Amino acid sequence: MIELLSAEDVTRHRAALSALLRDAVDSGASIGFLPPLAEAEADAYWRGVVAAVREGSCLLLVARDAEGGADAPEGGADAPERGADATEGEIVGTAQLLLATRPNALHRAEVAKVIVHTKVRRRGIGHALMLAVEERWCSTRARATRQSGSTPRSATGWPARFPRTRRVPTARSIRARSTTGC
Repeated sequence: MIELLSAEDVTRHRAALSALLRDAVDSGASIGFLPPLAEAEADAYWRGVVAAVREGSCLLLVARDAEGGADAPEGGADAPERGADATEGEIVGTAQLLLATRPNALHRAEVAKVIVHTKVRRRGIGHALMLAVEERWCSTRARATRQSGSTPRSATGWPARFPRTRRVPTARSIRARSTTGC
């Protein structure tokens, strides 16, 4: 299940999000942090995400384990945090949509921190997150995109190859045009 989190939701689930971030970094993901990731550094990062979500420059989507966390710890330190949310399932993935906020860039956004927990990788969760990001982008910025005349690229339909705008010279073609013989 994919859902959009509010700033309050991010605050409430910050411990689980920090654990997910640490899992990704410690397993070698190149997402802007060096292993081992300290708890305080992960928590500070998510506090920054809370601020960005609150100001409207970031949309945070999370994937939850539909089976209620088969690989999730039973009880333990995070049980009180989950409380009534235990039926929602464990957070096993995230994706952020960083929205451009300048008036001349409202048609743009950046996808950031697509993270899937190592225990649930290769199950299509990252793909589902990207589809949800694309859907959210289209619904959030459709008007700005149409006004600017640009079209967002599809998460599932990237062009096979980009058109060539000019021919790149090769060493052979340069030698053929050279008059000095160098």
